[in-house]
Parts: sequence; C-alpha cells; structure tokens
Amino acid sequence: MALAREESSPLFAGTAAGTLRLIFYLALALVLMVLDHRNGWIWRLRNTASVLVEPVYRLASLPATGMRAASVAFSDRKVLTEQNQRLREDLLLANAKLNRMAAVAEQNQRLKELLDTQHSLELNVQLARVIDVDLGASRQRMLINVGSHDGVKKGQVVIDAHGVIGQVVEVMARSSLVMLVTDPDHAIPVVIERTGLRTVAYGSRDGALLSLPNISMAADVHPGDKLLTSGLGGRFPPGFPVGEIRSVEPAASGMFLEGKARPTADLDRSEDVLLLHDLAEPVGPPEPVTPAGPPADLAPAPSASTAPPPSTPRAAVAPATSTGTAQP
Repeated sequence: MALAREESSPLFAGTAAGTLRLIFYLALALVLMVLDHRNGWIWRLRNTASVLVEPVYRLASLPATGMRAASVAFSDRKVLTEQNQRLREDLLLANAKLNRMAAVAEQNQRLKELLDTQHSLELNVQLARVIDVDLGASRQRMLINVGSHDGVKKGQVVIDAHGVIGQVVEVMARSSLVMLVTDPDHAIPVVIERTGLRTVAYGSRDGALLSLPNISMAADVHPGDKLLTSGLGGRFPPGFPVGEIRSVEPAASGMFLEGKARPTADLDRSEDVLLLHDLAEPVGPPEPVTPAGPPADLAPAPSASTAPPPSTPRAAVAPATSTGTAQP
C-alpha cells in the first residue's frame, strides 16, 4: 500500500501563497544584491555591526589575553632573573681573574727584580718563598719554604731586590726560620755610604725601624744617608743596602748620637727572597796578568836605523875543509 507524500517545507508548497512568497523573496534578494553592488549598503551595515560587536569580542577574549600576558611576563622575568644571575657570576669571575692577573704581574715583577739583582752582582743565590711572617713586638721572624734538604745552613744571609732582610737562625728539613734585621735581638755591622763611618744597626721594639745608638757626637750623619753592610764579622758580605737614616738625635746618656733608620728591604711585603751562598774559593795560583802597553795606533813605528841587520844566508858561507883551507 503506497504511503501519501507529505511536503516537508511550506515554502515550496504547491499552493499559490507559497509561490508568491518565493517570488517575493527572490525579488528582494535581487534588489539587495543590486543595491549592495552599486552603493555598498550591505558593506556599510556589516562594518557598523562589526564596530558594535568588537567590544564584545574584546571583552570575551580579555581573560585569555590576560593569562597570556601574565605567562609571558612571568617567563620574561624568569629569563631576565637567570640572565642577571649569570651576568653577576661572570662579572665576579672576571674581577677575580683580573685581580689574579694583577697579583701575578706584581709577583713576576718582584721575581724579575730578584733575578736582576742576582745577575748584576753575580751571586750564588737560592730562591725561596715566604710562607709565614711573625711581626710581633718581641719577635721579628719569617718562615721560608726551603730547609736542610735544599742545602740551607744556619747563618745564611737572606736578601730581596732592595736590601738585606736578615739571616737564617733555625733550619728544619723543609723550612727555615729567618731573623729579620728589625728583630730586637739582631745586630748588623753597617757603614754610612756618604762618609764611610762604621757602626752597628740593631733591631728595635717597634719593629719598623733600625736603631744606631753608638754614633759619635762629632760624626757627620744626616737624615737621608744610606746604610750598607760593612762586611765586618764575616757574616754579611759588604756593599748590600740595609737602610736609610730617618732621624739623628742625642742619646739619653748625652755621650752619643742615636739614629733611626728605615730598612731598605720590603720586610712586610716580600713574597720571594734570595739566600746567599758562600762563593767557592779559587783553586791554585791566580791567573797571570796580561801585560798592557800603549794602544797600537799610538805606538811609534820602527825606524830604518834601528832595524836589525839582515841575517846572512847559510848558502853564502863556504864550509871549512879538514886542512883549514877554504874552497874556491
């Protein structure tokens, strides 16, 4: 049995009213298309509608935009914080390297001065490094990193590039104790470079100056005079700088002048020092002295009158016979 077909859309119904509505809608669509094509009314309407609807879109997207901005800001802050931390670490490392380079340059300069001192004086020396310093009121000592295993002996003189530091008073296996010239128990024979006056420089309690308590009242000593080792006593070789006179005043007894001198050596700043070794005595007689005459260009030329006569050739002399008569 066939089922009856039912129309699903009233717009296309078979009635006259549906046909008229279709024609009306088609005509309206054609009119709107022509007007939009010629005058752009639909575009203006759409543009106006978009302007009115845009705030709604912005308001709807505001939470998402805020979350995105907050996420970007947080990530940027984190990146900037990490970058700032890396830059701070790099800066600290660069400063540390710069300070180290400055310290190494200064140390190289001190070593160069020590080597220059060795080469200029042609000394038999041994390089040592300072590992401890005791600059108290009653003791002025220094500990160096060489000892008996390195050939160090008690009584060796210790110098730096500027002057005498002191002498070795105790020798251990790998280290040695040096008494500084400013120690209250230390004394060193000195000579004033300008006048040649000999005296003795003692250490003092303050540890910064040398004391010269036995200067004659008539001695010619002034501030600024240089003190050198005199070589008396055989301990300190002569000619090494010891100090510089700072002041000269009458002693408490009134019988002598008392001088104060500043040590020439860098007692509180030296990091590397030199130990003097005794030079080997020459073996055998001294070398003969080469006779020296006037320069060759000033020596007189030999004259013909003083020239020795020429020697007679042996061929010109006839040999004597056994009878004593000469051969023709």
